[in-house]
Amino acid sequence: MASNQPAPAYPVRFSIDYPDHFDRLTSAFRIIWAIPILFVLGMLGNGAAATLGNRGLFLASGAGGGLFLATVAMLLFRQKYPRWWFDWLVELSRLGARVSAYCGLLVTEYPSVEEHQSVHLEIDYPDAAALSRGLPLVKWFLAIPHYFVLFFLLIAVFAVTVIAWFAILFTGAYPRGMWNFAVGVNRWLYRVYGYAFWLVTDQYPPFSLSE
Repeated sequence: MASNQPAPAYPVRFSIDYPDHFDRLTSAFRIIWAIPILFVLGMLGNGAAATLGNRGLFLASGAGGGLFLATVAMLLFRQKYPRWWFDWLVELSRLGARVSAYCGLLVTEYPSVEEHQSVHLEIDYPDAAALSRGLPLVKWFLAIPHYFVLFFLLIAVFAVTVIAWFAILFTGAYPRGMWNFAVGVNRWLYRVYGYAFWLVTDQYPPFSLSE
């Protein structure tokens, strides 16, 4: 008999609350308004990779930079995922997600360095003992099909963002269908990061834009 219970949620979840309004002025000069917070993110070192990666650069370091190789070593030799650097990775990734959403016109509020605001990135703390010791060495390789698909999806997101920029300037709104698409691509990308670079799950990410 088939089970009626829903499938468990993927260990990496991403969503954004659709804004009540889109500010024409800040949207028109968004990249200029974003310079201070981009500078702050850049000062955090490879944390900037989370934001740039979310716009289409696949960097093996991911958010947290050198923590990728350290995490591989810890899982391989000790089968541990220290909580303190997991918490650092999560908060740094959340900041990167807020900055990316702001630069991509998906939100209006200026990114906070403390509050989660309307951008929600949830990452489940893994049971390291239940994770494969060897998979962290090859997850980045196994995710290659995702890189291929996401390459084209991110080009589409760039085009959608340009169209949305004009739409906001003339109508004061980001068309909901295009907004959903852009958020979905970001969600897909974060799942790939969770699997291949943050190493928080052995569950292969779905080829899906949906939650």
